[in-house]
Amino acid sequence: MQRSFAVSRPARPAVSRPARPAVSRPAWANAIGGTGPSRKSPVEILANAASVVTRSPYAGLCGIRNGKFGRWTDGISAMREDCVAFAAYWRAHNERVLREHEADPGPLWVALGDSTAQGLGAPDPHGGYVGQALRQLRRGTGQPWRVLNLSVSGALIRDVIAEQLPCLPAAPDLVTCGAGANDIFYSTPARLFSDLRTLLAKLPDGTVVLDLPLLTGVWWIAGRMSVPYITRINRVIREVALDRALPVAEVSAHFTPPWNGKFSCDSFHPSQDGYRDWTRALLAALPAQRSRRI
Repeated sequence: MQRSFAVSRPARPAVSRPARPAVSRPAWANAIGGTGPSRKSPVEILANAASVVTRSPYAGLCGIRNGKFGRWTDGISAMREDCVAFAAYWRAHNERVLREHEADPGPLWVALGDSTAQGLGAPDPHGGYVGQALRQLRRGTGQPWRVLNLSVSGALIRDVIAEQLPCLPAAPDLVTCGAGANDIFYSTPARLFSDLRTLLAKLPDGTVVLDLPLLTGVWWIAGRMSVPYITRINRVIREVALDRALPVAEVSAHFTPPWNGKFSCDSFHPSQDGYRDWTRALLAALPAQRSRRI
């Protein structure tokens, strides 16, 4: 998949990182999905397995190769390429932001989270909710807002705690955090809720927390089955956030049916249109002094 945005690889890391604590992850997850930057999402794992069928000599004969199933597996492969390109883009972007902010301090937003904060699924990195909300912040406040995007595609809640929180610069003007979707696949419920409560306790005061979308009518039976679990996760987010007076961006209330056009080619990540709903949820949760005139 060809993209129009330019990606330049920085000569040094975007943020000086402290020594990373060991991150516990199920052995089976490492064996199947890989680790580090090469880690695959559950959707990628399923699609890679399915591609064995769609790319077989028999797929063309029975029409699978050029059908919806074949196009879906091709979409997953294209999304994997975007995952690498988007990560490289944000690394270079972060380097530039840190240099500019040091020379000319202005309002700074730090985004924590997973592939949705990377904008994966949109045509380019700034088509996600981070890029769309940044434009709205600048337009609505008249201030030269910058964003430092520390998110990592595939990140679990425990990864945000161990690898992203330690890299927060001093006194950012806004911090947002959206994570937990990957934990549904890779963590037991007990571990997920324990990690979630730990994360919410460690976030800086005033952090805007994004809840998880409710996938009603998505992925057939699997989507319907996930709704009660995600509803429970969101309930914990709201309860702990309320105790800490953390604003909650209710993605679950904004990213809703009809779903046509709101998902990308992998049928998992939001499209640019879908991210518009996420952007509205985030902007609605911003404290009044930041969202004035938006």
